[in-house]
Amino acid sequence: MLDAAIKNQLQAYLGKVTHDVEISASLDDGEKSQEMRAMLQEITALSPRLSYRENKDDNERKPSFALNRAGSNMGVRFAGIPMGHEFTSLVLALLQVGGHPPKASDDVLEQIRGLEGDYVFETYISLSCQNCPEVVQALNLMSVINPNIRHTMIDGALFQDEVSERKIMAVPTIFLNGQHFGQGRMELEEILAKLDTGAATRAAEKIAKKEAFDVLIVGGGP
Repeated sequence: MLDAAIKNQLQAYLGKVTHDVEISASLDDGEKSQEMRAMLQEITALSPRLSYRENKDDNERKPSFALNRAGSNMGVRFAGIPMGHEFTSLVLALLQVGGHPPKASDDVLEQIRGLEGDYVFETYISLSCQNCPEVVQALNLMSVINPNIRHTMIDGALFQDEVSERKIMAVPTIFLNGQHFGQGRMELEEILAKLDTGAATRAAEKIAKKEAFDVLIVGGGP
């Protein structure tokens, strides 16, 4: 499924992986499952850090696959074949699950780690959607950082019964713990702001603890 140029690029990126990554696929006998198997096997062959296995009973959505760091409990899953705009989401997920540091500030990462409770996110996307990858990548990153967060990217074209049942009219549409959470483009900080209601209080406390402040006197002369 992947041409030679993409394979060469991907192999170079996978050279940055420092931890073993397990790819676990839940497949059936359908055509899309065969395509997913072919893609995942091609990707696995590009790095000794990657391993691939199949488990038909692993998940109710088929075809889908999960990424996990060996010895860890990460909740990154793709229900559908992440090609098109979502291929970048797959590459980033492989790198982050594999230990490559994400491009997020220490404060943001600490905020993700500090989230309490269980969060099960589902994001319905279209492979032609330009705004979907940012949401998918943000929630995947959160799932890598915090073991209490799970995220599944769902290709609405493959799971049309779910789209109809949940009355999804546009993508991306995000569900959290079975309830509608958001729709449209959302950045990582926006998602965190909706989840972490105590962030403003902590920021105020942090300012209050400062022992010294710079003072600007307007009109005070040189």
